[in-house]
Amino acid sequence: MDNVVKEVQFSVPPEPLAMKVWIDDSDSPADVIDALALSPFATGEQPWARTVTIDRIRADAPLTASRGRLLRSASAVDGPDARLYGGEGWTLRVVRFTNQSATVAVTAVSEELAVAIVDEVVKDAEEEAPKDADVVSMGFWWMSEHGRRRSGKKITTSPWDAVRANYPRAASVRLDQLMATRPDDVNGRLLLLHGPPGTGKTTLLRTLAREWATWCQVDCVLDPERLFNDPGYLMEVAVGCECPDHGEGKWRLLVLEDCDELIHAEAKASTGQGLSRLLNLTDGLLGQGRDVLVAITTNEDLARLHPAVVRPGRCLAQIEVGRMDSEQAAAWLGTREGIGPAGATLAELFALRSGRPPIEPEPVGGIGLYL
Repeated sequence: MDNVVKEVQFSVPPEPLAMKVWIDDSDSPADVIDALALSPFATGEQPWARTVTIDRIRADAPLTASRGRLLRSASAVDGPDARLYGGEGWTLRVVRFTNQSATVAVTAVSEELAVAIVDEVVKDAEEEAPKDADVVSMGFWWMSEHGRRRSGKKITTSPWDAVRANYPRAASVRLDQLMATRPDDVNGRLLLLHGPPGTGKTTLLRTLAREWATWCQVDCVLDPERLFNDPGYLMEVAVGCECPDHGEGKWRLLVLEDCDELIHAEAKASTGQGLSRLLNLTDGLLGQGRDVLVAITTNEDLARLHPAVVRPGRCLAQIEVGRMDSEQAAAWLGTREGIGPAGATLAELFALRSGRPPIEPEPVGGIGLYL
């Protein structure tokens, strides 16, 4: 039988596709702008789209295009500012965030027009990156009402040599080793910093971000309890994030501050799958083939933590960041005045140096207290 070749022709629908949007009282004005910006693309009226994210927007940058007009504007106090512009054959959505970053999205009737509008909007809009050696890039993750979000920020920090004297001698040698760690030295995925409040654990993590900047991007998770109870959130943050400041080939360090409830001895019963997923990320299938480390700070004593967290081989480092003894605290302060036999925390020393007496803890009830 002879082969029969049929010619099939595809044609563009004569009319744009219809789009319907339902709005209720849970939607914000910014949500309306998002829907209006997507509409020309969804219907096919403007089938070309281009999106650009800018990290450091100049305060005076207009972020708009000539020959366009403002259609909608939605600003939130201490929140993003969203604007919608329209022009002949194109639509522009601009969202400025409080961290000085912005997202520019354009739809247009042609690819050339979309590129031209984006280029005009972002031209000379970005500030030069800081050249200060004491500035490092950190990311911050959280779950918002609009889904998972990440914000990159430039934070000031100090080199390890400049802050080493702020930590007890008992921890300094191990902290020296931690700061000098490089990818070939990694033999565990969990970093555990424990000790009482006010001993400088957060400052340590900022310094670590600086010391590891050439090979590791540090991201802080603001809601760790939600991270490990939402598999989709965890997968994006720990496994699937494609963030521009991570850099090709860089490791990632996820910072979870003060999440005692996730790792204490009763965590399995109180947090459900949270502890299991943390362990899976640091020493299980989830972490295999991914260059991801997890740093946890806690005020709990090691003896009160879940044994699976502190078992040998899981931790890159377990370091107690405690009080300075009285001798070291007096040397740091330059006087023994105000320093008791138990020594002092870094926060107490700064308070004494500024002339403010440290806040005494509330007395704990015990035998003989009321006799």
